[in-house]
Amino acid sequence: MRLEQCIRRWLGLEAHRVVAIREQDEALVAEIEAVAGRLPRCGQCGRKVRRTKGRTRRRLWRDLKIRTKALVLAYTPRRVVCPDCGVRVEQVPWAARWARVTKTLARAVAVLARQTDLTTVAGHYGINWKTVAGVLRRVVAWGLARRRRRPLHLIGIDEVSRKKGHRYLTTVYDLERGELVWIGKDRTTETLRAFFDWLGPRRSRTLQAVSLDMWAPYLTVVRERAPQATACYDRFHVVRHLNAAVDAVRRSLVRTLAGPEKRLVKGTRFVLLKNPWNLTPKQRRSLNALVRSNSPLVRAYYLKEDFQRFWDYLREGSAAQHLKQWLWWASHSRLEPFKAFARMIRDHLDGILAWTRLRISNGALEGMNNKVKLVSHRSYGFRNDDRYMEAVYHNCAHLPLPEG
Repeated sequence: MRLEQCIRRWLGLEAHRVVAIREQDEALVAEIEAVAGRLPRCGQCGRKVRRTKGRTRRRLWRDLKIRTKALVLAYTPRRVVCPDCGVRVEQVPWAARWARVTKTLARAVAVLARQTDLTTVAGHYGINWKTVAGVLRRVVAWGLARRRRRPLHLIGIDEVSRKKGHRYLTTVYDLERGELVWIGKDRTTETLRAFFDWLGPRRSRTLQAVSLDMWAPYLTVVRERAPQATACYDRFHVVRHLNAAVDAVRRSLVRTLAGPEKRLVKGTRFVLLKNPWNLTPKQRRSLNALVRSNSPLVRAYYLKEDFQRFWDYLREGSAAQHLKQWLWWASHSRLEPFKAFARMIRDHLDGILAWTRLRISNGALEGMNNKVKLVSHRSYGFRNDDRYMEAVYHNCAHLPLPEG
Protein backbone atom coordinates (compact mmCIF):
# COMPACT_ATOMS: atom_id res chain seq x y z
CA MET A 1 0.00 0.00 0.00
CA ARG A 2 1.36 3.44 -0.92
CA LEU A 3 2.15 5.93 1.86
CA GLU A 4 -0.43 8.36 0.44
CA GLN A 5 -3.14 5.73 0.86
CA CYS A 6 -1.95 4.91 4.38
CA ILE A 7 -2.10 8.56 5.46
CA ARG A 8 -5.58 8.95 3.97
CA ARG A 9 -6.77 5.88 5.87
CA TRP A 10 -5.06 6.96 9.14
CA LEU A 11 -6.70 10.40 8.98
CA GLY A 12 -10.09 9.02 7.98
CA LEU A 13 -10.32 11.23 4.90
CA GLU A 14 -13.46 10.96 2.75
CA ALA A 15 -13.84 14.30 0.98
CA HIS A 16 -10.04 14.81 0.69
CA ARG A 17 -7.13 12.84 -0.72
CA VAL A 18 -3.34 12.87 -0.46
CA VAL A 19 -1.87 13.74 -3.86
CA ALA A 20 1.85 13.86 -3.08
CA ILE A 21 4.45 13.47 -0.35
CA ARG A 22 7.76 15.28 -0.43
CA GLU A 23 10.68 15.62 1.97
CA GLN A 24 11.44 19.11 3.24
CA ASP A 25 13.66 20.24 6.17
CA GLU A 26 13.68 16.94 8.08
CA ALA A 27 9.93 16.52 7.59
CA LEU A 28 7.53 14.75 5.29
CA VAL A 29 4.98 17.15 3.76
CA ALA A 30 1.75 15.52 2.59
CA GLU A 31 -0.08 17.63 0.02
CA ILE A 32 -3.88 17.31 0.37
CA GLU A 33 -6.61 18.24 -2.10
CA ALA A 34 -10.39 18.14 -1.98
CA VAL A 35 -12.17 15.37 -3.87
CA ALA A 36 -14.33 16.75 -6.68
CA GLY A 37 -18.08 16.43 -6.12
CA ARG A 38 -17.87 16.21 -2.30
CA LEU A 39 -19.55 19.01 -0.36
CA PRO A 40 -17.41 20.86 2.22
CA ARG A 41 -18.61 21.54 5.75
CA CYS A 42 -18.93 24.86 7.55
CA GLY A 43 -16.01 25.36 9.93
CA GLN A 44 -18.28 26.73 12.66
CA CYS A 45 -21.46 24.62 12.68
CA GLY A 46 -20.30 21.58 10.66
CA ARG A 47 -23.20 21.77 8.20
CA LYS A 48 -22.61 20.66 4.59
CA VAL A 49 -22.53 23.68 2.27
CA ARG A 50 -22.90 23.93 -1.51
CA ARG A 51 -21.67 27.48 -2.17
CA THR A 52 -17.99 28.33 -1.95
CA LYS A 53 -16.20 31.65 -2.28
CA GLY A 54 -12.59 31.09 -3.25
CA ARG A 55 -9.82 29.78 -1.04
CA THR A 56 -7.71 30.96 1.88
CA ARG A 57 -3.92 30.83 2.02
CA ARG A 58 -2.10 27.51 2.23
CA ARG A 59 -1.97 26.10 5.76
CA LEU A 60 0.16 23.48 7.53
CA TRP A 61 -0.80 21.04 10.30
CA ARG A 62 1.74 19.08 12.35
CA ASP A 63 1.07 15.35 12.86
CA LEU A 64 2.85 12.52 14.69
CA LYS A 65 6.22 11.42 13.38
CA ILE A 66 6.74 8.62 10.89
CA ARG A 67 9.87 7.01 12.31
CA THR A 68 12.27 9.98 12.65
CA LYS A 69 10.48 12.28 10.22
CA ALA A 70 7.80 14.74 11.30
CA LEU A 71 4.64 14.50 9.20
CA VAL A 72 3.15 17.83 8.08
CA LEU A 73 -0.19 18.11 6.27
CA ALA A 74 -0.48 20.91 3.68
CA TYR A 75 -3.86 22.08 2.39
CA THR A 76 -5.50 25.24 1.06
CA PRO A 77 -8.98 25.39 2.66
CA ARG A 78 -11.98 26.72 0.80
CA ARG A 79 -14.17 29.57 2.00
CA VAL A 80 -17.77 28.40 2.22
CA VAL A 81 -21.00 30.39 2.38
CA CYS A 82 -23.10 28.90 5.19
CA PRO A 83 -26.81 29.93 5.35
CA ASP A 84 -26.58 30.20 9.15
CA CYS A 85 -23.00 31.35 9.83
CA GLY A 86 -22.15 33.36 6.73
CA VAL A 87 -18.74 33.14 5.05
CA ARG A 88 -16.49 30.73 6.95
CA VAL A 89 -13.43 28.59 6.34
CA GLU A 90 -14.33 24.97 5.66
CA GLN A 91 -14.00 22.31 8.33
CA VAL A 92 -11.09 19.89 7.94
CA PRO A 93 -11.57 16.40 9.42
CA TRP A 94 -8.01 15.97 10.69
CA ALA A 95 -7.83 19.01 13.00
CA ALA A 96 -9.95 21.13 15.33
CA ARG A 97 -10.94 24.66 14.39
CA TRP A 98 -8.03 27.16 14.64
CA ALA A 99 -5.63 24.32 15.54
CA ARG A 100 -2.31 23.84 13.78
CA VAL A 101 -1.79 20.27 14.96
CA THR A 102 -3.87 17.24 14.02
CA LYS A 103 -6.36 15.62 16.37
CA THR A 104 -4.06 12.59 16.70
CA LEU A 105 -1.11 14.70 17.81
CA ALA A 106 -3.35 16.78 20.10
CA ARG A 107 -4.53 13.65 21.92
CA ALA A 108 -0.97 12.35 22.25
CA VAL A 109 0.11 15.72 23.67
CA ALA A 110 -2.82 15.71 26.12
CA VAL A 111 -1.98 12.20 27.37
CA LEU A 112 1.69 13.04 27.98
CA ALA A 113 0.80 16.40 29.58
CA ARG A 114 -0.85 14.47 32.42
CA GLN A 115 2.53 13.00 33.31
CA THR A 116 4.98 15.88 32.95
CA ASP A 117 5.39 19.61 32.29
CA LEU A 118 4.58 21.43 29.03
CA THR A 119 8.20 22.14 28.09
CA THR A 120 9.08 18.45 28.25
CA VAL A 121 6.01 17.58 26.15
CA ALA A 122 6.97 20.22 23.58
CA GLY A 123 10.52 18.85 23.35
CA HIS A 124 9.30 15.27 22.99
CA TYR A 125 7.07 16.06 20.00
CA GLY A 126 9.28 18.80 18.52
CA ILE A 127 6.76 21.63 18.81
CA ASN A 128 6.64 24.96 20.61
CA TRP A 129 5.46 25.00 24.24
CA LYS A 130 2.89 27.66 23.32
CA THR A 131 1.41 25.17 20.86
CA VAL A 132 1.20 22.64 23.69
CA ALA A 133 -0.53 25.24 25.89
CA GLY A 134 -3.05 25.91 23.11
CA VAL A 135 -3.73 22.19 22.71
CA LEU A 136 -4.23 21.85 26.46
CA ARG A 137 -6.64 24.79 26.49
CA ARG A 138 -8.82 23.25 23.78
CA VAL A 139 -8.71 19.77 25.31
CA VAL A 140 -9.77 21.07 28.75
CA ALA A 141 -12.60 23.16 27.25
CA TRP A 142 -13.76 20.10 25.27
CA GLY A 143 -13.63 17.86 28.35
CA LEU A 144 -15.44 20.33 30.63
CA ALA A 145 -18.24 20.71 28.08
CA ARG A 146 -18.73 16.94 27.78
CA ARG A 147 -18.10 15.48 31.23
CA ARG A 148 -21.09 14.03 33.05
CA ARG A 149 -22.70 16.45 35.49
CA ARG A 150 -23.81 13.95 38.08
CA PRO A 151 -25.69 14.95 41.28
CA LEU A 152 -23.47 15.95 44.18
CA HIS A 153 -24.32 14.84 47.72
CA LEU A 154 -21.07 15.16 49.73
CA ILE A 155 -18.50 17.79 48.78
CA GLY A 156 -15.34 19.16 50.36
CA ILE A 157 -14.25 22.79 50.00
CA ASP A 158 -10.70 23.95 50.67
CA GLU A 159 -8.11 26.42 49.44
CA VAL A 160 -4.68 25.75 47.99
CA SER A 161 -1.83 28.24 47.96
CA ARG A 162 -1.15 29.66 44.49
CA LYS A 163 2.06 31.55 45.25
CA LYS A 164 3.62 33.77 47.93
CA GLY A 165 1.66 36.76 49.16
CA HIS A 166 -1.53 34.94 50.21
CA ARG A 167 -2.62 34.06 46.67
CA TYR A 168 -5.06 31.15 46.78
CA LEU A 169 -7.28 28.98 44.62
CA THR A 170 -10.51 27.42 45.92
CA THR A 171 -11.01 23.73 45.15
CA VAL A 172 -14.28 21.79 45.39
CA TYR A 173 -14.03 18.01 45.60
CA ASP A 174 -16.65 15.26 45.22
CA LEU A 175 -16.09 13.15 48.34
CA GLU A 176 -18.25 10.26 47.03
CA ARG A 177 -16.49 9.77 43.70
CA GLY A 178 -13.06 11.10 44.64
CA GLU A 179 -12.58 13.68 41.90
CA LEU A 180 -12.11 17.40 41.47
CA VAL A 181 -15.36 19.17 40.59
CA TRP A 182 -14.48 22.85 40.34
CA ILE A 183 -11.61 25.27 40.89
CA GLY A 184 -11.72 29.08 41.13
CA LYS A 185 -9.52 32.07 41.84
CA ASP A 186 -9.04 33.36 45.40
CA ARG A 187 -10.96 32.23 48.52
CA THR A 188 -13.62 34.92 48.94
CA THR A 189 -17.41 34.81 49.11
CA GLU A 190 -17.50 35.82 45.42
CA THR A 191 -15.35 32.81 44.56
CA LEU A 192 -17.69 30.31 46.20
CA ARG A 193 -20.76 32.08 44.83
CA ALA A 194 -19.27 31.54 41.37
CA PHE A 195 -19.16 27.79 42.13
CA PHE A 196 -22.83 27.72 43.16
CA ASP A 197 -23.74 29.77 40.07
CA TRP A 198 -22.01 27.10 37.98
CA LEU A 199 -23.71 24.33 39.98
CA GLY A 200 -27.18 25.85 39.62
CA PRO A 201 -30.11 25.95 42.10
CA ARG A 202 -31.42 22.47 41.25
CA ARG A 203 -28.12 20.68 41.79
CA SER A 204 -27.41 22.80 44.88
CA ARG A 205 -30.54 21.36 46.48
CA THR A 206 -29.12 17.81 46.19
CA LEU A 207 -26.22 18.64 48.52
CA GLN A 208 -26.53 16.79 51.82
CA ALA A 209 -23.28 17.75 53.58
CA VAL A 210 -20.32 20.04 53.00
CA SER A 211 -16.93 19.47 54.62
CA LEU A 212 -14.96 22.69 55.06
CA ASP A 213 -12.61 24.51 57.37
CA MET A 214 -13.75 27.33 59.65
CA TRP A 215 -13.12 30.04 57.06
CA ALA A 216 -16.09 32.42 57.47
CA PRO A 217 -16.60 33.38 53.76
CA TYR A 218 -17.05 29.71 52.81
CA LEU A 219 -19.56 29.07 55.60
CA THR A 220 -21.55 32.20 54.74
CA VAL A 221 -22.03 31.16 51.12
CA VAL A 222 -22.86 27.52 51.99
CA ARG A 223 -25.61 28.65 54.38
CA GLU A 224 -26.87 31.11 51.78
CA ARG A 225 -26.91 28.83 48.71
CA ALA A 226 -27.39 25.35 50.23
CA PRO A 227 -29.18 25.84 53.58
CA GLN A 228 -30.35 22.21 53.64
CA ALA A 229 -26.75 20.89 53.64
CA THR A 230 -25.04 20.10 56.92
CA ALA A 231 -21.78 22.01 57.41
CA CYS A 232 -19.20 19.61 58.87
CA TYR A 233 -15.91 21.15 59.95
CA ASP A 234 -12.94 19.24 58.69
CA ARG A 235 -11.15 17.11 61.26
CA PHE A 236 -7.75 17.94 59.77
CA HIS A 237 -8.20 21.68 60.32
CA VAL A 238 -9.59 21.30 63.86
CA VAL A 239 -6.60 19.16 64.87
CA ARG A 240 -4.25 21.66 63.26
CA HIS A 241 -5.63 24.40 65.54
CA LEU A 242 -5.30 22.05 68.51
CA ASN A 243 -1.66 21.29 67.71
CA ALA A 244 -1.00 25.00 67.25
CA ALA A 245 -2.27 25.58 70.81
CA VAL A 246 0.12 22.92 72.18
CA ASP A 247 3.04 24.40 70.29
CA ALA A 248 2.19 27.92 71.50
CA VAL A 249 2.36 26.68 75.11
CA ARG A 250 5.71 25.00 74.41
CA ARG A 251 7.24 28.09 72.81
CA SER A 252 6.08 30.40 75.60
CA LEU A 253 7.53 27.98 78.17
CA VAL A 254 10.89 27.81 76.38
CA ARG A 255 11.16 31.61 76.56
CA THR A 256 10.73 31.62 80.37
CA LEU A 257 12.92 28.63 81.31
CA ALA A 258 16.68 28.39 81.70
CA GLY A 259 19.32 25.74 82.38
CA PRO A 260 18.39 22.02 82.57
CA GLU A 261 14.65 22.76 82.50
CA LYS A 262 14.97 24.61 79.19
CA ARG A 263 17.06 21.79 77.68
CA LEU A 264 14.35 19.33 78.73
CA VAL A 265 11.61 21.20 76.84
CA LYS A 266 13.60 22.43 73.85
CA GLY A 267 13.33 20.23 70.74
CA THR A 268 10.20 18.36 71.92
CA ARG A 269 7.79 19.85 69.39
CA PHE A 270 7.13 16.65 67.43
CA VAL A 271 7.24 14.52 70.58
CA LEU A 272 4.18 16.44 71.79
CA LEU A 273 2.35 16.57 68.44
CA LYS A 274 2.78 12.97 67.29
CA ASN A 275 0.32 10.24 68.23
CA PRO A 276 1.64 8.19 71.17
CA TRP A 277 1.73 4.95 69.17
CA ASN A 278 3.95 6.58 66.53
CA LEU A 279 6.69 7.67 68.93
CA THR A 280 10.17 6.20 68.62
CA PRO A 281 11.85 4.75 71.76
CA LYS A 282 13.96 7.91 72.10
CA GLN A 283 10.87 10.11 71.81
CA ARG A 284 9.05 8.02 74.44
CA ARG A 285 11.92 8.57 76.89
CA SER A 286 11.78 12.30 76.18
CA LEU A 287 8.01 12.34 76.76
CA ASN A 288 8.39 10.42 80.04
CA ALA A 289 10.93 12.96 81.25
CA LEU A 290 8.51 15.80 80.38
CA VAL A 291 5.63 14.11 82.25
CA ARG A 292 7.77 13.77 85.39
CA SER A 293 8.59 17.50 85.27
CA ASN A 294 4.89 18.33 85.88
CA SER A 295 5.14 21.57 83.90
CA PRO A 296 2.25 23.48 82.19
CA LEU A 297 3.36 21.75 79.00
CA VAL A 298 2.24 18.41 80.44
CA ARG A 299 -1.20 19.89 81.07
CA ALA A 300 -1.32 20.98 77.42
CA TYR A 301 -0.31 17.50 76.26
CA TYR A 302 -3.04 15.82 78.32
CA LEU A 303 -5.60 18.32 77.01
CA LYS A 304 -4.59 17.48 73.45
CA GLU A 305 -4.81 13.73 73.96
CA ASP A 306 -8.14 13.96 75.76
CA PHE A 307 -9.66 16.05 72.97
CA GLN A 308 -8.57 13.44 70.42
CA ARG A 309 -10.93 10.94 72.07
CA PHE A 310 -13.82 12.92 70.56
CA TRP A 311 -13.17 11.49 67.08
CA ASP A 312 -13.91 7.94 68.30
CA TYR A 313 -17.46 8.62 69.53
CA LEU A 314 -20.30 7.22 67.42
CA ARG A 315 -23.22 8.85 69.27
CA GLU A 316 -23.66 12.59 69.15
CA GLY A 317 -24.96 12.76 72.73
CA SER A 318 -21.90 11.05 74.17
CA ALA A 319 -19.59 13.16 72.01
CA ALA A 320 -21.34 16.36 73.15
CA GLN A 321 -20.97 15.34 76.79
CA HIS A 322 -17.26 14.66 76.30
CA LEU A 323 -16.74 18.04 74.61
CA LYS A 324 -18.67 19.80 77.39
CA GLN A 325 -16.33 18.36 80.04
CA TRP A 326 -13.25 19.07 77.92
CA LEU A 327 -14.27 22.69 77.30
CA TRP A 328 -14.66 23.27 81.06
CA TRP A 329 -11.20 21.80 81.66
CA ALA A 330 -9.59 23.85 78.87
CA SER A 331 -11.28 27.06 80.05
CA HIS A 332 -9.87 26.55 83.57
CA SER A 333 -6.44 25.32 82.48
CA ARG A 334 -4.71 28.72 82.86
CA LEU A 335 -3.28 28.17 79.37
CA GLU A 336 -4.25 31.08 77.12
CA PRO A 337 -3.81 29.20 73.79
CA PHE A 338 -6.22 26.50 74.98
CA LYS A 339 -8.70 29.08 76.24
CA ALA A 340 -8.72 30.61 72.75
CA PHE A 341 -9.09 27.16 71.17
CA ALA A 342 -12.02 26.36 73.51
CA ARG A 343 -13.77 29.60 72.46
CA MET A 344 -13.35 28.62 68.80
CA ILE A 345 -14.84 25.16 69.48
CA ARG A 346 -17.87 26.69 71.25
CA ASP A 347 -18.47 29.04 68.29
CA HIS A 348 -18.44 26.11 65.83
CA LEU A 349 -19.84 23.33 68.01
CA ASP A 350 -22.66 22.19 65.68
CA GLY A 351 -20.33 21.72 62.70
CA ILE A 352 -17.82 19.80 64.80
CA LEU A 353 -20.47 17.50 66.34
CA ALA A 354 -21.69 16.72 62.81
CA TRP A 355 -18.58 14.50 62.50
CA THR A 356 -20.25 11.82 64.66
CA ARG A 357 -23.12 11.49 62.13
CA LEU A 358 -21.36 12.02 58.80
CA ARG A 359 -17.79 10.78 59.31
CA ILE A 360 -16.53 12.90 56.40
CA SER A 361 -13.39 14.99 56.20
CA ASN A 362 -11.20 16.76 53.67
CA GLY A 363 -8.44 14.14 53.93
CA ALA A 364 -8.84 13.16 50.27
CA LEU A 365 -9.01 16.84 49.31
CA GLU A 366 -5.74 17.53 51.12
CA GLY A 367 -4.18 14.74 49.08
CA MET A 368 -5.61 16.30 45.92
CA ASN A 369 -4.15 19.67 46.96
CA ASN A 370 -0.72 18.05 47.10
CA LYS A 371 -1.21 16.90 43.51
CA VAL A 372 -2.36 20.40 42.57
CA LYS A 373 0.87 21.82 44.01
CA LEU A 374 2.88 19.16 42.18
CA VAL A 375 1.37 20.36 38.88
CA SER A 376 2.85 23.78 39.62
CA HIS A 377 6.19 22.55 40.98
CA ARG A 378 7.03 20.31 38.03
CA SER A 379 6.35 23.22 35.66
CA TYR A 380 8.29 25.70 37.84
CA GLY A 381 5.13 27.76 38.19
CA PHE A 382 2.64 29.30 35.76
CA ARG A 383 2.42 32.82 34.42
CA ASN A 384 -1.22 33.33 35.34
CA ASP A 385 -4.07 31.68 37.20
CA ASP A 386 -5.99 30.62 34.07
CA ARG A 387 -3.14 28.49 32.71
CA TYR A 388 -2.62 26.97 36.16
CA MET A 389 -6.30 26.08 36.53
CA GLU A 390 -6.36 24.51 33.07
CA ALA A 391 -3.43 22.28 34.07
CA VAL A 392 -5.17 21.37 37.34
CA TYR A 393 -8.41 20.45 35.56
CA HIS A 394 -6.46 18.38 33.05
CA ASN A 395 -4.55 16.44 35.73
CA CYS A 396 -7.09 16.13 38.53
CA ALA A 397 -10.67 16.30 37.18
CA HIS A 398 -10.75 13.01 35.19
CA LEU A 399 -11.92 14.86 32.08
CA PRO A 400 -12.63 12.86 28.90
CA LEU A 401 -10.19 13.32 26.01
CA PRO A 402 -11.25 13.91 22.40
CA GLU A 403 -10.66 11.09 19.96
CA GLY A 404 -7.49 11.23 17.90
